[in-house]
Amino acid sequence: MKGEYVMENMKKSPFTRVTQIGIVVRDMDKTVERLTSLGIGPFKEMPLPPDREEWFRDERMYADFRICSAMIGDIEIELIQPLDGESPHEEFLNTKGEGIQHIGCAVEGLQDNVDKLTKQGVEVLLRAKFPGGGGVAYCDLGVGNIIVELIEDPKRVRKEAAPG
Repeated sequence: MKGEYVMENMKKSPFTRVTQIGIVVRDMDKTVERLTSLGIGPFKEMPLPPDREEWFRDERMYADFRICSAMIGDIEIELIQPLDGESPHEEFLNTKGEGIQHIGCAVEGLQDNVDKLTKQGVEVLLRAKFPGGGGVAYCDLGVGNIIVELIEDPKRVRKEAAPG
């Protein structure tokens, strides 16, 4: 009976499609140069939409970042350098230093997944909405310093669902 519950719970889990590893860094250029020298890359700059809406611990967030990404197989390596303003990235850098800050999982129905997790005591650190739809939520799972970024990208979901 316990095994059936676990299997049923996993079917409803938002953690079934890991797509990203988010790493907070102090110096983007130095990090990209080092990782590229080790064979990780190429990296590309990922500008954020200027008209995005973000909240950090339910307060409107006006922070700026530099983001670069590269693929390792099907996993995106996302490097985030906080530049200005309070954010979970700056907080991570100031309290823990550089390192893996989050694991990103692609989801459909971002708000439904966030609601289910908060009912189980998960803290939402960051929420963001993007023009044209989609968004993200950084969820502190409350164990092992694990933060999962739930990512809803309508363009990506449609592309993955399209018959090949």
